[in-house]
Amino acid sequence: MSTEPSPGALDPAELRQLFDESAGIYDRVDALGSVGRGLLYRQEALARAGLQAGAKVLDVACGTGLMSEAATKLTHGQVTLVGVDPSPGMSARARAKLPLEFHEGVAEALPVPDGAFDFVMMGYALRHVPDWNRAFREFARVMRPGGHVLILEITRPASFVGKVIFDGYFGGLLPALGWLFTGKIRAWQLYRYYWRTMAGARPPSAVLAALDQAGFALAVHRLKYGCLSEYTAKKI
Repeated sequence: MSTEPSPGALDPAELRQLFDESAGIYDRVDALGSVGRGLLYRQEALARAGLQAGAKVLDVACGTGLMSEAATKLTHGQVTLVGVDPSPGMSARARAKLPLEFHEGVAEALPVPDGAFDFVMMGYALRHVPDWNRAFREFARVMRPGGHVLILEITRPASFVGKVIFDGYFGGLLPALGWLFTGKIRAWQLYRYYWRTMAGARPPSAVLAALDQAGFALAVHRLKYGCLSEYTAKKI
């Protein structure tokens, strides 16, 4: 299986710089792109994936902590959160909002112990990961038997009409609105980068195959609203 990042992806240093410099506007950019439903949708996806109160949770590529915030709301704060991200600028925002233990690092080399987590989650970052096989083996390494994984991504539709609508929204309208509403050119650049990586991302079947190869069981792909992908699996 190919382990190349999505076409249009930046190298790790460039990606870290983009996110460091976008940290101050990231939550606004996310809210605009999700029409204000991003946090609620994350909670719904976590509930579908089986997150329970009392779990110890690893938030891979935690960014500004939106997945962790959703986990906190879903469990009424009855969850232990650990975040990993390569961007200190983004993680500083997460730590300002949440009681999050943070480690700087990447998905392919998680700086956390073996078998420490009940639940591993990643929100909208898989297309930035160069080597899925290594990342998913790391997910399995740090999970306890019976643990669950949830990966959220955005998937470009397969139909011609779907592609036209998707590209117009994510590649045209959102970058323009992001720049207009934040007053920051970084918002336009961030949205355009997202669109390039989403447009060139590998298909859901490749994600499921990588999860299987990493030793996960019951790997499932669910598609919501035509483009929101939820990948769940379990460590036996």
